[in-house]
Amino acid sequence: MKDILIYIGAAFFEIFGCFAFWNYFKLGKSPYWLLPGIISLMIFALLLTRVQTEFAGRAYAIYGGIYIAASLLWLYFAENQMPDEWDVIGAGVCIVGAAIILFMPR
Repeated sequence: MKDILIYIGAAFFEIFGCFAFWNYFKLGKSPYWLLPGIISLMIFALLLTRVQTEFAGRAYAIYGGIYIAASLLWLYFAENQMPDEWDVIGAGVCIVGAAIILFMPR
């Protein structure tokens, strides 16, 4: 359960960090967006090193499913855009895949 919370936190910090860069480079917002973006991406990277998975590739694979679902939540809550049915189905498939990788015995 602790690892799931770490993955969720990592997703938030990565999405926020990338969104900060998106605001600057794509939307022409202030360069002051870059500093919180850099800090957020550093926290994201640090959090991923805290999961109990032995191999980085496996941690990234698990994280990928959670990141996709979190991105759609960001789309809805931060950008006020409703994910469509294919977004939700795709995220569901990814979460199932991440859960298989995370919870199956090794």
